[in-house]
Amino acid sequence: MLGSRAPLSISLLRIGRCVARKRYKANKVFMQSQTPILLNRANLPSLPADVKRPAYDVENVQTGIVHIGVGGFHRAHEAMYVDRLMAKTGNLSWGICGVGLRENDRAMKKVFDEQDNLYTLVEKHNDGSRSASVIGAMTGFLMAPDNPQAVIDKMSEPEVRIVSLTITEGGYNFDASTGEFITTNPDVLHDIENPKSPKLVFGYLVAAIKKRRENNVKPFTVMSCDNIQHNGHVLKKMLLAYIELFDQALAQWVNENVSFPNSMVDRITPATTSEDIVMLKAQGVEDSWPVVCEPFKQWVIEDDFCNTKPQFDEVDAQFVSDVAPYEKLKLRMLNAGHSVLGLVGSVAGLDTIHESVEAAQLKQLLSIFMEKEVMPTLDQVEGIDVFDYRDTLISRFSNPFIKDTLARICLESSAKLPVFLLPTVRDNLVAERDVSISAFVVACWSYYSDKHASQDGKPLEINDVLSDTLHRAAQQNETDSLSFLKIEEVFGELAQQEKFADVYKAFLGRVYQNEPVLSISEALSEEKLAVAKAS
Repeated sequence: MLGSRAPLSISLLRIGRCVARKRYKANKVFMQSQTPILLNRANLPSLPADVKRPAYDVENVQTGIVHIGVGGFHRAHEAMYVDRLMAKTGNLSWGICGVGLRENDRAMKKVFDEQDNLYTLVEKHNDGSRSASVIGAMTGFLMAPDNPQAVIDKMSEPEVRIVSLTITEGGYNFDASTGEFITTNPDVLHDIENPKSPKLVFGYLVAAIKKRRENNVKPFTVMSCDNIQHNGHVLKKMLLAYIELFDQALAQWVNENVSFPNSMVDRITPATTSEDIVMLKAQGVEDSWPVVCEPFKQWVIEDDFCNTKPQFDEVDAQFVSDVAPYEKLKLRMLNAGHSVLGLVGSVAGLDTIHESVEAAQLKQLLSIFMEKEVMPTLDQVEGIDVFDYRDTLISRFSNPFIKDTLARICLESSAKLPVFLLPTVRDNLVAERDVSISAFVVACWSYYSDKHASQDGKPLEINDVLSDTLHRAAQQNETDSLSFLKIEEVFGELAQQEKFADVYKAFLGRVYQNEPVLSISEALSEEKLAVAKAS
């Protein structure tokens, strides 16, 4: 359990302190309509002066990283770090070739092809100001379904020293309740039978690793950038489990020779809206798919690379021997905090994260959840005061210009909550601590999954690979109040934990009786504070 406050590290001092930046003012920059210039390499010199351009020759950037799963977060995070590194050091050997494994990645490829692999990153500050910069770190984009061999060949090039991933929690193909590789996945069976035309990331990694080994080329480091605790260890475990299905010797070689560093990534990156594109056009840049994000960024990386590594510490990333305390802090505070706001806020009829924080009942609930249920489960993180960290998170969530939707936050909750929230629940149950806020959040999720609507009847957008399973179970709540909690692939044996199950049932009843969830939040917070004061 964390106790006394520690001084903030320099990196965390930057977390919420950049809101007062005065370099760019929204009213001055974005309200002026200019004839937009199409974003491509030829037009870089013609871009408006207030748009930052790559401080290096984009024509000479070489591929050193292959990244699978290019989305908004990757472009706001790893690609941005590479861009900054090249600008600072002049080392242009760490460019990134993107890879799309799914058909819906095709739209991203189209944009990259049309814009010479360039895009605009727009940081939205709490005071309404925005800063725009063109990122030149990407060298290309390959659609794996079109030409699997081209992807394997690219990953096999000696110049490629890292293969990184943002494939979301569901892309790792593990059972959330057991942590084990799902061997029955039809795509797994397909990839084993068709090693030259795989569908999953594991098939591509194996094919490239085998080719490099056969050609006496040093293996690449495989680096997860997903929000999974011990993400590198999880990735290694899943990949080895996959290889062991058909080649034990290769599995042993990979275990001994390939590095899978853990990393903790952090930057709130909402989906790009049409409004974002229009505002950038008004500033003078025509970009079909810019990225918007908050000013804050953090990247903590385990210093474990089997090949050469970029000097990301030159641009404010941290190399550490153990990422675990940072991972746990972020996943249980930020990501779980997002889920609290997302699920309770959705049932309350709210639309965005900042609206949820603006609701005093939810803001208080979130603050108390972090302090009373999360903080007792955390490990000490050198240089970080968890109370300041909490306050900074709430400040970040309060940014009204990010407009991060609750629909996005609740996306694939069946993969998120077993990682973000349920470990906290289990730790607290073992220690015989209160779990009431966590139980309330799960009760809201059950209602959300059943009704697909808020308490006032507003339809909710449900996007979850287990949506049908969740819906069917939640529909049985009136006859079996634990039916939702009995989904073992999500909750494991949690339904059998009476201390949690009883509290969950009580909140479920209140939510189904249409007691406003904001009123429940307020009462629950006051109860927690009263208990804490009495003790």
